[in-house]
Amino acid sequence: MMASIDESSVWVIDLDGVIWLGESPIEGAADAVRTLQNAGRTVVFATNNSSLTRHGNEAKLARHSIDATDAVVSSAMAAGTLVEPGETVLVCGGAGVREAVSARGAIPRDEGPVDVVVVGWTPEFDFDMLTRAVQAIHGGARLIGTNSDATLPSATTLLPGCGSLVSAVATAGGVDATFAGKPHQPLATYIHERYGTHGIVVGDRADTDGAFAATLGFEFALVLSGVTGEADLPVAPAPDHLAVDLATLVRDLDADKKR
Repeated sequence: MMASIDESSVWVIDLDGVIWLGESPIEGAADAVRTLQNAGRTVVFATNNSSLTRHGNEAKLARHSIDATDAVVSSAMAAGTLVEPGETVLVCGGAGVREAVSARGAIPRDEGPVDVVVVGWTPEFDFDMLTRAVQAIHGGARLIGTNSDATLPSATTLLPGCGSLVSAVATAGGVDATFAGKPHQPLATYIHERYGTHGIVVGDRADTDGAFAATLGFEFALVLSGVTGEADLPVAPAPDHLAVDLATLVRDLDADKKR
């Protein structure tokens, strides 16, 4: 039996599909975050989108009226823990991956031969990037994917996600990828070491956020403001809490606590 949500619980909140869709804010999300922060809750924003740097994620949240100083963890950061200082890394991803690799003391490269290929989500992924990644893998490099999400929600549609890009590289390279982000262990370890082992994961995907909650040993709250809609229910793993959006979730849990 999991411990109930209380003042000691860390709130691990997804971004895409929970706080925003693309650049469009989800109504009430910023106010809900401030409600939690003003109540003294530890709020951590965990995203599988590896394209932005740490500062870039914090700045985007600030544009949505959310203070996230030193409170963002990403699949790029988790991927950085899987490379070793001094290793050469072919970065097939955005600035977030390059920053994480460099922070680890590894050496980003734009082409092989290299020790590691790290694939993160980027709209610049093309045949040339795929070719360079596959050549590096055939040369002996191991493959790391920042995350395995097949799709990425935008304001108008679902885009191909990082998992789709990694699949192309893995298929052509004839290897299996090691994944860093939700729902995999590297990001869970990153959160446990920094924020503790008791909390709740809020997300819009059972296969990613729900499975990540299980990896962490946290409760899972599913919101229907992103990839998963009411027509998709039931889902597995089943959520401990279900709400149309973050604002409703925070309101309902606060009401339950006062009963």
